[in-house]
Amino acid sequence: MDAVTQPPIIRLHPEDGVVIARQVLPPGTPVGAGVSTAVRIPAGHKVAVRRHAKGEPLRRYGQIIGFATEEIAPGQWVHSHNLAMGDFARDYAFGVDARPTEPVPVPATFQGIIRPDGRVATRNYIGIITSVNCSAHVAELIALAFRRNPLTGEDPLAPWPHVDGVVALTHKTGCGMTAGEPLALLRRTLGGFARHANFSHVIAIGLGCEVNQIGGLLEEQHLSGRLRNMAIQEMGGTRKTVEAGIAFVREVLDEANRVQRVPVPASELCVALQCGGSDGYSGITANPALGAASDLVVRHGGTVILSESPETYGAEHLFTRRAVSPEVGQKLVDVMHWWEEYTRREGAEMDANPSPGNKLGGLTTILEKSLGAMAKAGSTNLVEVVRYAEPVTKKGFVFMDTPGYDPVGATGQVAGGANLLCFTTGRGSVFGCKPTPSIKLATNTPMYERMQDDMDVNCGTIVTGEESVQQVGERIFQLMLATASGQRTKSEAFDFGAAEFAPWVLGATM
Repeated sequence: MDAVTQPPIIRLHPEDGVVIARQVLPPGTPVGAGVSTAVRIPAGHKVAVRRHAKGEPLRRYGQIIGFATEEIAPGQWVHSHNLAMGDFARDYAFGVDARPTEPVPVPATFQGIIRPDGRVATRNYIGIITSVNCSAHVAELIALAFRRNPLTGEDPLAPWPHVDGVVALTHKTGCGMTAGEPLALLRRTLGGFARHANFSHVIAIGLGCEVNQIGGLLEEQHLSGRLRNMAIQEMGGTRKTVEAGIAFVREVLDEANRVQRVPVPASELCVALQCGGSDGYSGITANPALGAASDLVVRHGGTVILSESPETYGAEHLFTRRAVSPEVGQKLVDVMHWWEEYTRREGAEMDANPSPGNKLGGLTTILEKSLGAMAKAGSTNLVEVVRYAEPVTKKGFVFMDTPGYDPVGATGQVAGGANLLCFTTGRGSVFGCKPTPSIKLATNTPMYERMQDDMDVNCGTIVTGEESVQQVGERIFQLMLATASGQRTKSEAFDFGAAEFAPWVLGATM
């Protein structure tokens, strides 16, 4: 479909007091009945279409996104200089909008890898997890021995074409930390990766004297017998541990390579939903389109995981209305109360998010960002709320409590079992998340064209009128199936995904 002539602004809801600039609007551009822009409005930013008194709430999506800090006249630019956070009552109305999900008549399939325990993988990696930062370099040296040389093209794994790679997942903690919740959370994250279906085999590397002892990790996460573990001090140092690690990988390569892709139902998809580097178009194009794709995943019997609790704050009442029970709805409310207390204790504010880049793209408050971000989850029922890195066992739309920082949130989702990840971005985030493939969705055409090597889908066609949200959602769903079947994403072409492993660090560093 060719681009069609579009009005210069986007109105999202009849009750909205602001509209969104489809492109840069010069002064004097008509934006409503008898209203023209008073100043230049950047693309993706907001312009008032009626007068707002100081202290009056402003609405976008038909929902409150903040309060006027001064009187705002029609045609004025609305942003951080005249709009700020404020408190308001939320009607949680548990379950009033919950509706049965209509399954599709003929479920889709993809070419997946069935593990001996029946779980379905979308990739086939050998993993190296580390108990502590002190074992990070040793783990990386083992993985390096099997890494393709981008200059010469030499590929040590060429004889094993069904093995996607050997990846070392390193981090900056594991010692100098307190026991209790911080240690339990780290172990839950590492355990989730060690059990992940996208790993055929796993090595755990420790130093030997750290707080996060390998033995404790194996026992607490019930990993004994599943993976090979090595402590550098017990092995006799760096060289001997690296040699033993390389020998283990060589030992299991033939077995790992004996996988075959076979047709499996789309109900085996477990999709992590992420956004980063958001802009004013995120809640108009890529996020709603991903939401349409999410609805298709759920209708086909699969699972989608939304996270980033601080980027749901202020919009959580829209999810509680879709909760399958008051208990599930209350879990989400409790998560938001925890974050209020956490930020208060740390001397921070929930509105510290959006980031500077988000604000340059047109987002002003966390309320506005949250309302756009929640669109990724589509319209189906909220079936469960889980802790960070907790295994996701329910089918349907699940919420996971994570920070808003993308790598940390995605790490928790993958630890929970996500075998596919979709990441929307307006500013141009580059990201990967081994062992789970990451699909990148651009919110606007200029950024997509500028960063085509990194972006998999252009959702900017919604702004230009070339496609509808539903049409782009269908494209995303079909790409999900192709990616789950082995088709490489742009981030995989650049070998992203190891350095982005980032467990949530809680508590003091001692």
